[in-house]
Amino acid sequence: MQPLKVAIIGCGWVAGTQAREGFGALANLFELVACCDSVAERAQAFAAEHGIPHWKTDLDAVLAMPDIDVVSICTPPMLHHAMAISVLAAGKHAICEKPFTSSLALLDDIRAAEARSRGRIMPIFQYRFGQGIWNIRHLIHSGLLGKLYVSSAETAWRRGPDYYRVPWRGKFASELGGVLLTQSIHIHDLLLWLIGPVRAVSAFKTTRVNPVEVEDCAVASLQLADGSLASLTATLGSVRPATRLRLCFENAVIERMAYDSDAIRPGQEPWTVTPRDESLGAQLAAQMRGASQIGSGFAGQFALFHQALREGLPFPVTLDDARASLELITAIFRAQETGAVVHLPIDAASPGYDGWVPSAR
Repeated sequence: MQPLKVAIIGCGWVAGTQAREGFGALANLFELVACCDSVAERAQAFAAEHGIPHWKTDLDAVLAMPDIDVVSICTPPMLHHAMAISVLAAGKHAICEKPFTSSLALLDDIRAAEARSRGRIMPIFQYRFGQGIWNIRHLIHSGLLGKLYVSSAETAWRRGPDYYRVPWRGKFASELGGVLLTQSIHIHDLLLWLIGPVRAVSAFKTTRVNPVEVEDCAVASLQLADGSLASLTATLGSVRPATRLRLCFENAVIERMAYDSDAIRPGQEPWTVTPRDESLGAQLAAQMRGASQIGSGFAGQFALFHQALREGLPFPVTLDDARASLELITAIFRAQETGAVVHLPIDAASPGYDGWVPSAR
């Protein structure tokens, strides 16, 4: 299979990270041939920085290029749904950054568009792609850990006034939400990927750190399908950035504590496994050595994306994964709004299906 020809839409910092650490690290699999931004100077500078031969200011101009195989959507969140629909209508493959969109209804609309298209779409959750968390997931699926009792996930990061000087941030209409949509969405996805699905949610959220519309502090209590319980904590007011995942099983405790610059890499090592006894510890260590080897971050996800297209496999992150993430966010917003426990799954007949953004209801 020849390298896939890629266009990046939106030339901000996440696009630059994808270009450097994702597509650029896999030059045998992908060729960046176009970029697009509504600001011509930004698109032109991005093309020059990353050696991209073509730059545009209009998505339709990119979609009209016959040699483009994949379009990676790295725009502000409010544009994701419409752009995904356009890319799929053009018969091209799409990669879409998080948050995928602002409601389960819009996600299901994208699913229907994919079913009509020659193209396929993959959501982004690059934090999954680290050898540490792949070893842990392999261990959990082995059954050696026994019954899961409780889990916790903590996203304690910091965002100050400078962060919100970007015009689309801090507003429901454009960012779609705050810490739940932009920062802790990654860590919550990791938890769901390891132990989901969720069956019930109660929650509170508030804005205490910055004078913005969207939430910057949140807590939630979850009941999982296996009967275990989990707690979520998220804030953008932590003086020291930290990410923490802790899972208490019958036979072992699993933990990842990541501080400072490591807080954005929770899927990487070191993870700590504390077994019930030494003999079991040897079994667990041997089991983890049997996990498949995986690339890190965007490069890991994009390599498996290429393999999925080449071999007709499911994508490494699917629409079902994006739906589970948005379903949890929907439930948290609904629980805060009603003061009631929200039960999952959420379908088209459920309150909250049309999303949490006030102007979209």
